[in-house]
Order: sequence, then C-alpha cells, then structure tokens
Amino acid sequence: MTTVRSATVADAAAIARIYNQGIEDRSATFETVPRSAADVAAWFDGQHPIVAAEDSSTIVAFAATSTYRPRSCYAGIAEFSIYVDRAARGRGLGSLTLGALLREAEDAGLWKLVSRVFVANTASRGLLRSLGFREVGTYEKHAQLDGVWIDVVIVERLLPANLT
Repeated sequence: MTTVRSATVADAAAIARIYNQGIEDRSATFETVPRSAADVAAWFDGQHPIVAAEDSSTIVAFAATSTYRPRSCYAGIAEFSIYVDRAARGRGLGSLTLGALLREAEDAGLWKLVSRVFVANTASRGLLRSLGFREVGTYEKHAQLDGVWIDVVIVERLLPANLT
C-alpha cells in the first residue's frame, strides 16, 4: 500500500536517487549533474513543502516546492517539481503525490504553484491538467540539453484558499 507523507531530511538520499533518474532520462529537467543526498538536504528550508510517496517503506515518488523569486511580493508563489521512480511509473503515484503537495502548499500559505514542463513530456502535461493546472504559454528554445534546444510549457495553479 502506498502512503504519502511530508518528507524529511532523512529522505534526502532516496529523493536524490529518484531525481537522478530524471536527470539520466533527459525528459524532465535541464540538469545534467547528478545530485547527492547533501544537495537534496539543502532543499529542506522549513518554508517549502516536500512530500514523499512510500511503498513498503521505500520512497517511490516525491514532489517539492522551491523559491520562485526572491522579492517579497512573490513570497506566496513557489515553483514545484514531481518525480516518480522509473519502476513505479504508470501507477497513479504522480497524481497522489502532487495532490498531497497541493494540500501542503495551501496549508503553508502559498497562493500559486508554477513550473515549466518540456513540451514533449505529454505524461506530465496530462497529469498537471488533471489536477487543475493550466498552461499559460510556451518558452521557445528555453535552454539546451545535450546541445539541443528545448521548448517548455509554463504551467500554473492557483490555490484558492489563500486568495481571499
């Protein structure tokens, strides 16, 4: 049975392992350098929710928020990412994990989550649409990955409880 919970620094190695799969796959991030557990541990700043999905005490997915922009007017907006272990894909863990992150982000007082998704990453785009994210535009030739220009779709979701 899969459960989703708030992630802790103790989960950093497992989260790094899954994130590094995403780096290797070259389908969801421009990053090319693998991350260590220490790199991921730095994500735990006490302000940005991170959740982990566990299956039999093994982390199989995570979703995280991070700073959008440093200016105070953007304090309620966070970037987000979600990654699922290769062996666990196609089981609905993305929806389960991102749904939990949305609740935690709202509880943390955030009013909007944003991200950029590779145009060709149709699975992620479908997941995001199913959870109420909208595509607001496309950055053409946003960056190069292995010498190839990649376009990204900009997505956002408002968190209504914090917009009053």
